Amino acid sequence: MLEAAWWGFVGGGALLVGALIGLYVHVGLRVIGLVMAFGAGVLISAVAFELTQEAFRSAGGTSAALGLAAGSVTFFTGDWLIDQRGGHRRKSPVHGGQTAPASTGGTKAAATAGGASSGLALVLGALLDGVPESAAIGISLLGGGGVGIAMVAAVFLSNIPESMSATTGLKASGKSTGWILRLWALVVAASTLSAVLGYVLLGDASEGTVAFIQTFAAGAILTMLADTMMPEAVEHAGRLVGLLTVLGFAVAFFISSA
Repeated sequence: MLEAAWWGFVGGGALLVGALIGLYVHVGLRVIGLVMAFGAGVLISAVAFELTQEAFRSAGGTSAALGLAAGSVTFFTGDWLIDQRGGHRRKSPVHGGQTAPASTGGTKAAATAGGASSGLALVLGALLDGVPESAAIGISLLGGGGVGIAMVAAVFLSNIPESMSATTGLKASGKSTGWILRLWALVVAASTLSAVLGYVLLGDASEGTVAFIQTFAAGAILTMLADTMMPEAVEHAGRLVGLLTVLGFAVAFFISSA
């Protein structure tokens, strides 16, 4: 359990690293987009080989297919609800998820209400994005074979550009340094807990159940990448995103194959 907590903290702790970079280092939007693309490629590789392939090998196609579908639909639904609260640009280095709902009008009180709603959406969105990744780290420890280093590396390398981008946007939208750091500290704590729960709750589970949870996390992560991370990368970095995504995929693949 302590090992799961440690590796969950390591993976989630990259969010604080990215947040500090976003707060104190000036990084151009194009660079942020390219780093996000690299992180997305890393996660795609980990999802394919560390989660989906392992689930298919251990329990067959039915559990894997059901898990992918359930994870995707669950993330899609949660993400849609968060979008309605103003968190649809939570990974943007420009907006930081701070677009107030259209119905708020132009008054100062309405803007304040919209900002509060958007702030809550950012917290929930960050949790929605981070929990499946960290749970996957805990799941990788099942069976006593040690943590999936490729999975930890994927989460770590993708979390840095995610929080760096969002923090840049949050800073530009007027959020205080303390608020931003508290947000990411909360997500790191949740990530650590998710890794522990992924390990503890599934310790005695059947292969089919573990496979379902693995691919549930995979489906949620893939949907997150397509819906929030990749669009922001393309918007700010253009055509080079494809090359950096492949590079990230290749790095993660060779780490897992070593």
